[in-house]
Amino acid sequence: MRVTLFVQCLVDGLYPEVGEAVVALFNRLGLSVICPVDQTCCGQPAFNAGYRKAARAAAKRFIEIFEDAEVIVCPSGSCVSMVRHHYPELFDNGGKWFDRAVSVGQKTFELSQYLVDVLGVDDVGASYNGKVTYHDSCHLLRGLGVAEQPRRLIRKIKGAELIEMRDADKCCGFGGTFSVKYPEISVAMVDDKISNIIASGADTVAGCDISCLMNIQGRLSRTGSPVKTMHLAQLLAG
Repeated sequence: MRVTLFVQCLVDGLYPEVGEAVVALFNRLGLSVICPVDQTCCGQPAFNAGYRKAARAAAKRFIEIFEDAEVIVCPSGSCVSMVRHHYPELFDNGGKWFDRAVSVGQKTFELSQYLVDVLGVDDVGASYNGKVTYHDSCHLLRGLGVAEQPRRLIRKIKGAELIEMRDADKCCGFGGTFSVKYPEISVAMVDDKISNIIASGADTVAGCDISCLMNIQGRLSRTGSPVKTMHLAQLLAG
């Protein structure tokens, strides 16, 4: 199967190693990978901020670039949720753009969702020595209903021990522009999150959205905690 990789903006701009890990993982699984170099933002920040016109323009570009793909995979639950659920909203007056948006959304998957639900794979031959706890990102859990898939993959990693933290499904406080508009609330939420991470006894916190992990790692670093964050793709590529 030929997989077209949709690279989330933060991965592209700040954490390219996550994208590289996805490619390495797919190569190990014998999958052909295409990464369109002209891809841009899916439009989620504009959509969340209420700029529907700008979001619609970004969505049209995304659809034009990706609609011929056999399957589209992204290492971000929030971006996949945007494409699958909100693109049709942007073109809800019907017509060809609505149909094209629905078609693209139906073949767009988050990484763990694609591995477990589409390929039927939970053991990718990875190894990692450490105690790992998992953070459920909001859009992935509530928007896509993905919770067990990442955990199944982590449990199959040789040498890794999955430890559930308290309130794993609670928001880390990032929320994109939320953390900028409401910094005090955001910090209080991430402080609760890192308290639960540290209390779990894990040395690594994994997740499927780099935005959450960036927020969590920033607060862990500021408190002097040695716990590190890793995207699921990085764990699976090991």
